[in-house]
Amino acid sequence: MSEKWYEKAGQQGGIVVSSRIRLARNLKNYPFPNKASLEQKKEIAQKVKLALEESNSTLANSFSFISMEELSQIQAVSLVEKHLISPEFASDRKGRYLMLSKDESISIMINEEDHIRIQVLGSGLSLNECYDTANNLDTLLDNALGFAFNNKLGYLTQCPTNLGTGMRASLMLHVPAIEKNRSINRISGNLTKLGMELRGTFGEGSDAKGSLYQLSNQITLGLSEHNAIENLKNIASQLIEQEEKSLAEMAKSIETQDVIYRSLALLKSAKLMSNDEAMKLISNVRAGMFTGVIKNTDYAMLNRLNEQIQPATLMTVEGKELSPQQRDIKRAEILNREFGRI
Repeated sequence: MSEKWYEKAGQQGGIVVSSRIRLARNLKNYPFPNKASLEQKKEIAQKVKLALEESNSTLANSFSFISMEELSQIQAVSLVEKHLISPEFASDRKGRYLMLSKDESISIMINEEDHIRIQVLGSGLSLNECYDTANNLDTLLDNALGFAFNNKLGYLTQCPTNLGTGMRASLMLHVPAIEKNRSINRISGNLTKLGMELRGTFGEGSDAKGSLYQLSNQITLGLSEHNAIENLKNIASQLIEQEEKSLAEMAKSIETQDVIYRSLALLKSAKLMSNDEAMKLISNVRAGMFTGVIKNTDYAMLNRLNEQIQPATLMTVEGKELSPQQRDIKRAEILNREFGRI
């Protein structure tokens, strides 16, 4: 079985959990998905599939082609939980298709808001690497299919906010100290003025689970991809520095140390564990690892567990529906086993 991208710990993995690059693209001579017929959507999907299969790229061999209509609701939600597709893409699966790499680092949503959404994920701070992969795929597909482009407006997209580069770069940040200091709202407001956005764990309109926040660029017009990524990295470095200082100060207190050790003990021994509680306890352990309170820095395990313990993902792995209590029991068993090694 191929190792998944989230089973690795990347650069600055204590605070930067993951990086993502997403490109929005549309084919010339086809209406946007909201106006396209089912037959046109199917044609677009087949063209994307063939473009990859007939290319000389080594990437092409790693993809599976998935008709979203053939997935159950639970399987679709699991893909959302793993950040592979958007909630909107899962909500109405008719005429929608997914190209997914074996390690799940690359997903291409076909017929979401735009004809093509190329998404590349990577562990830790890896925006440049993710962009290189996304750019290679973008070039490959553009050469084969021809994307809708205007010299003044850039890539043409259904939503005007994506015009220009059509690129959204984002980082998943673990910032429990900033969250505890209650400065998230102030920081979020300041970031908006700088063309950045701070959102919950699963994107727009979602809450932050386990102190995980998505930081992303808002501006796609009049700014190059390189500049957008550098701006994001510069802003992120300031947040990382603030979090490091605040967390180091918090970790000096016996109260914080007690919370960290109690969290680890619960993860090792609890028999029932809700998803929200599990993510909060994992967050406390990550903070403990980062500050040296816990003499272990297996961030890769924490990344993997954050994916594995989600409700729909648990049921997908089990191959059946589970009641909330059954999920809580199964989640506790997984956590007991993994954290028992620390």
